[in-house]
Amino acid sequence: MTQPSGEAAGEEKTERRPSSDTSMPKVWMIFFVAIVAIFFTIPFLVIWIDLTALIWENEFVTSNRWIVPVLVVLFSVLVGLCVKYLKADTAIHGSISESVESGAIETEYKKFPGSLASAYLSLISGASIGPEGALGALIRQITSWLQKHLKIKSKEGSLALSVAALASAYNGIIGQPLFTSVFAVELVPNKKNVLTLMAWTLLAGVIGFLIYDGLGFVAFLGQVPMPPLEGKEIYYIVEAIILGVLGGFLALFMGGCFKFFGKVMGRFDNKVVLRIFLASLVIAAVAYFLPELMFSGEDQIHMVLDDPEKYGVAMLLLFGVLKLVLLALSFKSGYLGGPIFPVLFGCTMIGLAINMAIPSVPLIIAVLCLEAAAISLVLGAPLSAILLVTIVAEAGQITPYLLSLVVVATVTSLLMGAALKRLMAKRKGSTGIETKVG
Repeated sequence: MTQPSGEAAGEEKTERRPSSDTSMPKVWMIFFVAIVAIFFTIPFLVIWIDLTALIWENEFVTSNRWIVPVLVVLFSVLVGLCVKYLKADTAIHGSISESVESGAIETEYKKFPGSLASAYLSLISGASIGPEGALGALIRQITSWLQKHLKIKSKEGSLALSVAALASAYNGIIGQPLFTSVFAVELVPNKKNVLTLMAWTLLAGVIGFLIYDGLGFVAFLGQVPMPPLEGKEIYYIVEAIILGVLGGFLALFMGGCFKFFGKVMGRFDNKVVLRIFLASLVIAAVAYFLPELMFSGEDQIHMVLDDPEKYGVAMLLLFGVLKLVLLALSFKSGYLGGPIFPVLFGCTMIGLAINMAIPSVPLIIAVLCLEAAAISLVLGAPLSAILLVTIVAEAGQITPYLLSLVVVATVTSLLMGAALKRLMAKRKGSTGIETKVG
């Protein structure tokens, strides 16, 4: 029997490839996944909000405070059972930035039923997690199923499809048609197809935003009422630098908390139900005494801002620090959620405390500079952090001067992080011991 030559075999292989392996998605595929993503996101959020209100705002729960820790532990144990028996996804090894960076895994969609149950249970449990992480995990699983049927098998094509779907979902709930596109471009590991990736995320992101907004849904990231900035005092720049340093320390503090709870909870890695049960005892105790620290924090911010004098500087600082600790505990215990909203809450509380203690620091500077500095260093995405915090302020409050102060704080935080990284690298080189910041 005559064997085909190497050239002929190569030609035959090349001819067959397009029918079974599409390197990059087509425009209609981007439209399709954007529509699927936003029409999954809307009912997902509506059901979660209604479930939370049904469970936590009914008369029996509000009249019997003892039931709060009982429900926290109950829902948390159910999350653990979803992880153990339904193979639900977790946020132990991931965050919103890693959700954007990674492409969909071929078999990931098989986790969807368990992940969906875990997402709802996690979000209504009272743990300090935001909806973006849970939504991101579910969207990636849906996309992994779609890409299999759309025959997108290349790594670049998988990434483009996954990030486009996330852009559609996130831009609606955040209320900013550019956010996920900027975020993806900052974090994408391969800059080879960055313009194509930007085009896909812009297209999918604006589709999701327009549908979400057109149907009358309000952006989940609500605006924080703050007095507008008056004047352009030169000492505001100094304040922005100091806030940038403080934001950098908050980012390092979060990293330390993540490493600490990663080690503690890692001892129970094969005992997922016990691990989350132990974490739920801590969360339940905090929820009983400090209900303001429950959930992601987007509603609780407004609860505190309605009467900040009732809490005082010390309590506000406690709120801010403890929220970040609970975020790390929730992540490393197995709850399915994201970090952005709890970080915004924590930074807002600390910024409010600074403003109350030092009135010469305007509230809007304290909050926005602190948030941008912390988030930019935590996520490694400074442009996205700046864009995100500008959404927090009310319309018309972001002036070019205020934006420049936010940039100063962000740059200060990044320079601080870079200096620390060089110091740690030097220490590693002199001692031969590897050191990491979480």
